[in-house]
Amino acid sequence: MSRRKKIVITLILILVLLPAALMGFLYYKINTIKTDNQVEGITNILLLGTDGRKNESAYRSDCMMIVTIDNTHNSIKLTSLARDTYVDIPGVGMGKLNASYFWGKDQLLFKTIKNEFGIEIEKFIQVDFEGLMDVITALGGVDVEISKKEMEAVNKSVPSTYESYDNPDKGEIKLIPGDGVQTLTGYQAISYCRIRDIDSAIYRDARQRKVIMAIASKFKSMPVSSYDDLIKTLSPCVTTNIGTIELLNMAKNSYEILQKGASIKQGEFPIIDEVHSKGGKYKKAGWVWRYDTNSVVVLKQFIFDDVDMENNKYLNETDKIKLNG
Repeated sequence: MSRRKKIVITLILILVLLPAALMGFLYYKINTIKTDNQVEGITNILLLGTDGRKNESAYRSDCMMIVTIDNTHNSIKLTSLARDTYVDIPGVGMGKLNASYFWGKDQLLFKTIKNEFGIEIEKFIQVDFEGLMDVITALGGVDVEISKKEMEAVNKSVPSTYESYDNPDKGEIKLIPGDGVQTLTGYQAISYCRIRDIDSAIYRDARQRKVIMAIASKFKSMPVSSYDDLIKTLSPCVTTNIGTIELLNMAKNSYEILQKGASIKQGEFPIIDEVHSKGGKYKKAGWVWRYDTNSVVVLKQFIFDDVDMENNKYLNETDKIKLNG
């Protein structure tokens, strides 16, 4: 495989198979685009997983992650923002972070993240869960290690997810046979991503990251001959405001970073311990996570200074939890 193809494929893996990257792959195949410009410093992209129902014009973002391409520290990062984080939404008032998307789509979510955390983001990639099921189905499933409790929880929700999944290639309904490493179908994987009643939404964020990494791993193993079919599957389910040329520049930087031996680091916000955040019911917002100033420091140092969350001096050494899922 040529270096140019590897560059584009790398970004596809990092940015979860968005069609603009695949479009870039096609451009590269026919050698019609040059990518001499470099993306300097740190680029943050908001990855949104939405679960809107048919005929709904307004809905919350079920999954929010910041994808960071850090050319300064030669690092790639994937940071989950908990949907129940309690924030001040501009023009709306106090509420959950995912409600920002409900009231003003990506632009209001950008503004909320900037005001609350001091992180300015202008680029987004949106993937709907129905489309994500199609991606996993097209890949023939993804391998994910699950616990016995997770397996039992997934199997409870599989029938309803399967019933609502409108794809002629979904096959006959199957339950997960056990724990350990399992190959999950599209509807099984989405059921897995939605689990939170056995622990909390923080652990659900970690499960979502596991599925994303599993998709990237499976895609990497697919033959190049299968890409054209995947393009047709992926294109309808992803929306982005990133132009093709800019995306290809990001791809070049990402490829070079990973070529230097970097791995994709993972983080979670807020910091869940007895010092930096408190969870519980609060007024009309229901269950929320409230956080302190040091949590924001940890988040920004992870994204901008490449300081691992687990080793950050602002964390309480006795109460901090493992943050990388």
